[in-house]
Amino acid sequence: MSMPRLKIAFVVDRFGNRYGGAEAYGVALMRQLAQRHDVTVFAREYDANCDLVLPFVPLRSWKGLPSWVRVLLFSWRARRATRRDYDIVHSHMNGWCGDIEVIHVTPVRYNWRVRALPLAKRLLSYVSPRVQTYLGLEARRVARRPAHRAVAVSGLIADQLEAAYGEADYPVIPPGVSVQDSPGEPDRTGIRQRLGFAADDHVSLLVARNPLRKGLPTVLRAMALLPARHKLLVVGSNAATRDFIHKAPEFAALADRISLVEETSDVAPYYRAADVYVHPTLNDSFGMAPLEAMSFQLPVVLSPAPWCGFAQYVRDGHEALVMKHPEDHHELALCIKRISDDPVCRATLVQGGNAVVARHSWEEVASSYLGLYAEVIAEREYPAPVTSS
Repeated sequence: MSMPRLKIAFVVDRFGNRYGGAEAYGVALMRQLAQRHDVTVFAREYDANCDLVLPFVPLRSWKGLPSWVRVLLFSWRARRATRRDYDIVHSHMNGWCGDIEVIHVTPVRYNWRVRALPLAKRLLSYVSPRVQTYLGLEARRVARRPAHRAVAVSGLIADQLEAAYGEADYPVIPPGVSVQDSPGEPDRTGIRQRLGFAADDHVSLLVARNPLRKGLPTVLRAMALLPARHKLLVVGSNAATRDFIHKAPEFAALADRISLVEETSDVAPYYRAADVYVHPTLNDSFGMAPLEAMSFQLPVVLSPAPWCGFAQYVRDGHEALVMKHPEDHHELALCIKRISDDPVCRATLVQGGNAVVARHSWEEVASSYLGLYAEVIAEREYPAPVTSS
């Protein structure tokens, strides 16, 4: 029996592809769900250039407030705005408004109560209003209760939730991806020419909202070990990225080999221009960018778990090259050179990447969420009987 048309409230900080992997996850998922259901977006900001136009309720706050106060106010306002009139509240934000709460990042409790910390830092966290607010919001977010699910976007996040809260069986629904058409060689050549790349240049690509956290220093040091024909394209570069590159003497010699592109909602041309995607990230619960790169038939080099959750979903040497440590620039340089010099290796990785993409369709992701929606609605309508002890 097909599911009736639902009214879905989608709660997120910012809605649009340009804002990063978690935000792009939301856009792609809602694109699928909006084909058969009524979706309303509740967010602080909605990208005006986003090609998916949905009803939008702004939940803005004063910029001068501390970040933890803004998060608390957002959570309170989201709860008030969505507690009626919706069949499902699907949230990507820390708080307590969602029937479905999707955890995209390392749990706060895992960072502050499970990981090893200096004693002084741990003690101060108990009196920090910022840390206590985040811990309190997350505790309400993941608390087990009927008609509610806390979903992890990777097995790594599910393991961290179990370690932090002592409970297992968090549903895991990783991100999806859409298969991209391969451009004709004239189209690819034209894109590369517009970006200033020569025909024999080998272009490594990094796409990130914060390139420094996604391994840019390691990539730059790897570039310094490679021949001059190896170029680097960074999409999503911000002021901190530009300052890091231009003010560091060790990278001065690389200036004419690096192309920086600001944050954009259309990254497709840059994937089409590249030869390899590099992702030596220091912190990614999943890692949507390397999966997206695979959809453009790019070979991928990435960090291992626990630095990159996506590494759990690929076979090293067959579907991607998985580094031993994200800061080993010598290993990264060897991986890039191997891909550029060995056509068999490159073809193997591209073919393996195609298999990974086939396992991660957005249609399957949406279907998994609809299954959870059905469970939540059933539990709400037919609650389990209370048994006396």
